[in-house]
Amino acid sequence: MKKVVAFSGGKDSTAVALLLHERGEDFDLLFTPTGNELPELIGHIDRVVAKVGKRLILPPNRSLADWIDHFEALPNNRQRWCTRLIKIAPCIAYLKANPGTVLCVGLRADEDTRQGLYGEHATYRYPLREAGMDLKAVLALCDRFDLRPKFRTDCAVCPYQRLAEWFWLWRDHLGLWMQGEAWEAKTSHTFRSPSRDTWPTAMKDLRARFEAGDVPDRSLKNMARDQACRVCSL
Repeated sequence: MKKVVAFSGGKDSTAVALLLHERGEDFDLLFTPTGNELPELIGHIDRVVAKVGKRLILPPNRSLADWIDHFEALPNNRQRWCTRLIKIAPCIAYLKANPGTVLCVGLRADEDTRQGLYGEHATYRYPLREAGMDLKAVLALCDRFDLRPKFRTDCAVCPYQRLAEWFWLWRDHLGLWMQGEAWEAKTSHTFRSPSRDTWPTAMKDLRARFEAGDVPDRSLKNMARDQACRVCSL
């Protein structure tokens, strides 16, 4: 049967790919792009693909920008259509078109068992659990190949990211930030929820605070960049 790793570019799915590679197993990598990835994630995916020497499957789908135009609205905590339409639906479509696929999912031995996101459309396998690998073992494997991710794997303008991550986006990727501002202006919606914190909700107002020298709380600012919202790390 065809074996595919559900690959987000995060530490767990990276470890699955490296583990199967070390074992000499045959597999492909299945990644569902949003068109709003951080450059660090794209670079990491390229390095993993080069290391394991496997095919990267990109199911056809509309990008985040396309869906924003379609709905004339942004994904946020009140209308979370992004994960379902951009991540889950393309994977299900691929699995339906490739019956009998074994989907290798990055569920660790130290995590609670959870049901497969794609229902009966796949046969599931959990290589990290099979190997008894916890978080420490996953990070050690990624480090051995110098492939530990240190960034988010969800959208650059994910409404579920933390304040420090908005700060990093403004500081490190102003072009992606300005695209987010343009989407907010176009739809008259905001990615951030008004009740999220006491900082401005609109990206343009948040940018003004950052440009004025205001920074998030120190505990947030110094948070490891890979400790992000896992909404889209499927």
